[in-house]
Order: sequence, then C-alpha cells, then structure tokens
Amino acid sequence: MGDQVLFGRKIRAIRKSEKSSREKLAERAGINANYLGEIERGEKWPSLQIISALAKALGVSSSEFFNNESQETNLNQLKSKIRQMIETKKIDEVQRAHRILKALFES
Repeated sequence: MGDQVLFGRKIRAIRKSEKSSREKLAERAGINANYLGEIERGEKWPSLQIISALAKALGVSSSEFFNNESQETNLNQLKSKIRQMIETKKIDEVQRAHRILKALFES
C-alpha cells in the first residue's frame, strides 16, 4: 500500500472518529467534497495549504496525517504496544481511539 493511500486513510479515519461527514469537513477546510474524497481514496496528494486546512478543521496537527510507524511483524508485541498506549488514557481518549480503529477496519 502506497504512502498516498495510507495518508488518505488516515484522514478518513480521523474524520470518521469525529463523526464528521466528508461534506462538513470539506466545508470547514474550504475545499470541494469530491476533492476530499479523492484525497481519502489516495487518488490525489493535497498541497501543504490544504493539509494544514484539513488538520485545523479536524483539530489535529498536520503531522498526525504522516504518522505511519514502521510495520510491526510480531502480533503479540503489537497488541501489547496497543494495550500500553491506552492503559493510562482517559475514557474519552480511549473512545476516540476506538472510533479511529473502527473507521480504519470498516474502510
């Protein structure tokens, strides 16, 4: 899977975790909803200005879109890392993580 597809999926996952429609996010970011769809499907690379606008509209840092850590190959180690990440988080943070994971897996 290419970087462009991963980038788009990350945006879609964050948008869905916020329970925002493509149209509403596009409006807040000042872009066309069809263009946002192309970005989310990995068909287009947005400009830095649009990346910044999307990040602001989603309330995240633009670096969040590029945070694709190297692939872990040991399933048990990966599950352990996930548990460690959420272990000390507040309920709202765990709920947000759950929504993001759900959106990623249902794509």
